[in-house]
Amino acid sequence: MLDVEQLRTYFYLDDNRVAKAVDNISFTILPRETVALVGESGSGKSITALSIMQLIHKPGKIVSGHITMNNQELLQVKPKQMAHIRGNDIAMIFQEPMTALNPVFTIGSQISEILRKHKNLSKRAANQQTVTLLTTVGIPRAEEIMNEYPHQLSGGMRQRVMIAMAISCEPQLLIADEPTTALDVTIQAQILDLMAGLQDEFDMALLLITHDLAVVSEYANRVMVMYGGQIVEQTTTKKLLQHPKHPYTKGLLASLPHLDEDVERLGMIKGTVPPAFNFPKGCRFSTRCPYVMDICTQSNPGLYEIEADHFVRCYLYEEGGINHDN
Repeated sequence: MLDVEQLRTYFYLDDNRVAKAVDNISFTILPRETVALVGESGSGKSITALSIMQLIHKPGKIVSGHITMNNQELLQVKPKQMAHIRGNDIAMIFQEPMTALNPVFTIGSQISEILRKHKNLSKRAANQQTVTLLTTVGIPRAEEIMNEYPHQLSGGMRQRVMIAMAISCEPQLLIADEPTTALDVTIQAQILDLMAGLQDEFDMALLLITHDLAVVSEYANRVMVMYGGQIVEQTTTKKLLQHPKHPYTKGLLASLPHLDEDVERLGMIKGTVPPAFNFPKGCRFSTRCPYVMDICTQSNPGLYEIEADHFVRCYLYEEGGINHDN
């Protein structure tokens, strides 16, 4: 349904530096599939989502690549046509609902505006549908909540409003960017279960952006691990959790606590993600990798397919692997 091919999104800074936020990534999403995009802050996850939605603004620019949905090249469509696709075919739940929702308009007016614009509903019909949507996402007193403002709601309620807005036009693809950030654990589980249920009800595909591998293990069919603006490992959730290959993926999994293990100290990955305008020469993980070799500091490895549907960007797997960057 969605095919992203060799996508590059760069930011051109005032001091002539170029931040390669997304640098040559490719992936597909099948109908009704849940794909997780995992990585630390600064790895390029959100910029990938915004690129798909065509919401990159100056100083950012989609430099090259293809984004195809249902055989339509999204990078070639006019802004007015993309505005129609955005909401009808693809919708996004943004990371911070308090900044994504307009503080000076009521909840009801913000949802009904989408319905009137995309579905051509009358004001009365849009209001009725808004009540139905709010009820669908588990908001009590829907008719009263319609007349309230974002600041009057809790974080969990605001996130439910964002989900109601996203599913209002029954999109084929829902992008959820860290949908449970800053919510307590109980509310996180409720929001994720709600999204999974709505995905089944509306036959949507889901691109779930997260840094929480526990969430990935429960909800995703496939996982893409991002680091330094590139996908460094991509495979099924089961393979990734049971047989991780890339040193970065291994480090992420080693940092998770396990109830059945007596561990005094969790694993950690030394250092931090380098800024997108100052990646190291060679492999972008080389400055933090415990397995670094001389070649790693000289050139960036390709994305090798080491077995069916398991791709790794690492020189440890060059021999016998098929390079998909060529």
